[in-house]
Amino acid sequence: MREIVNHPVLTTERLRLRPLTSADTEWWVRLHADPEVNRFVGAYTEEQAADRLRAIEQQWTERGHGLCAVELRDTGEAIGRCGLNWWVQYQETEAGWTFARAHWGRGYATEAASAVLGWGFDTLGLARITAMIAPGNTPSAAVAARLGFSPLREDTLSGKPVTVHALDREGWNGTTVGSTA
Repeated sequence: MREIVNHPVLTTERLRLRPLTSADTEWWVRLHADPEVNRFVGAYTEEQAADRLRAIEQQWTERGHGLCAVELRDTGEAIGRCGLNWWVQYQETEAGWTFARAHWGRGYATEAASAVLGWGFDTLGLARITAMIAPGNTPSAAVAARLGFSPLREDTLSGKPVTVHALDREGWNGTTVGSTA
């Protein structure tokens, strides 16, 4: 998997977050193939995944941030995705996270998202970061609450209802479990 030049790799005690690229297409399809994983975020064909990953690469180029593959530091195994996504239609930057079911319940989403929030607020200088969470996605809502997000509004994303949670820089406690490499 090639890395995008001049973009950070975030590290935490257990994780490494590196920018996603089109080289991650097969892995992206596999991650989203599990019905429990894709219940809230959807599944992808290879063509859809390639399109989405090209858009992520473009966002890295244009905005200097995007979604990352989350890898275990000790093995290099890719276990999920987390990062910042710019939504043109909302004029908002969202922190998002999705992990393979085998890695649920271990604190990886909170750890990765904490590193992403610290980078977004402290390095990129973002004023607000949102998290769009589908009704019934209790685990993601719990991660958002642990990180300090509060519900902001009800909205629609890709034709489906979501609760938009928000965290402002002033509300961020500055505690990150990661750093940039």
